[in-house]
Amino acid sequence: MNNLNPVFAKKFVVDYHFEEVQKLKFALFDQDKSSKQLYEHDFLGEFSCTLGVIVSSKKMTRPLVLTNGKPAGKGTIMISAQEISDNRVITLSMAGRKLDKKDLFGKSDPYLEFYKQEEDGKWMLVHRTEVIKNTLDPVWKPFSMPLVSLCNGDVEKTIKILCYDYDNDGGHDFIGESQTTVAKMSEASNSMEVTRDYSFLDYILGGCQLMFTVGIDFTASNGSPRDASSLHYINSMESNEYLAAIWAVGQIIQDYDS
Repeated sequence: MNNLNPVFAKKFVVDYHFEEVQKLKFALFDQDKSSKQLYEHDFLGEFSCTLGVIVSSKKMTRPLVLTNGKPAGKGTIMISAQEISDNRVITLSMAGRKLDKKDLFGKSDPYLEFYKQEEDGKWMLVHRTEVIKNTLDPVWKPFSMPLVSLCNGDVEKTIKILCYDYDNDGGHDFIGESQTTVAKMSEASNSMEVTRDYSFLDYILGGCQLMFTVGIDFTASNGSPRDASSLHYINSMESNEYLAAIWAVGQIIQDYDS
């Protein structure tokens, strides 16, 4: 209130798609009334750009303009973006010791199932290991999965592990179960590892630079530019396939081109 240098606390969550041109417009108003109708408040200025420009700049400051494109005094707007998706990946190495013998003429053919608890209290299967034949001391292959898939990204959230003896007829014998959390497993042993699966935004915000370069094949096999069947066909009414592709890709890449 009554501030020429406001810092807005509310954050806006938007879906980011690298392969799309996502246009944004920021408009600032001076609120004089309790009305939610913008035309009843004083317009201070606006700024338009793409979401790609914002994420590639990390933090940006730009001048505000009026609707006619002229400067809105000395007003500026500062915008920053942060990726909030959880890119952590968990790798688990599981083993069993002295499991119950369930087969009459053998030992057991054990496998594991991992469940996470939904908001309604129900358990949802998120992973099933391979079957290890004829053993009471199985060692399963290490496997990786997104942490959000296993526990919604919450390392304190309870997960359930069930162990079964595999039978060909589908009547698998229950061996036992255990409930734990990722945090407890991390403290108890070194059989798990949590890493991060870096996204495109991680590379851009980390300083990765892109340079857009175009190369066009002008070999005679593509035909004459005067031939309508040629990829190089020059048509005053519309773009040829090469130009259309360059334009489509270039519109995306330009926001990240260093």
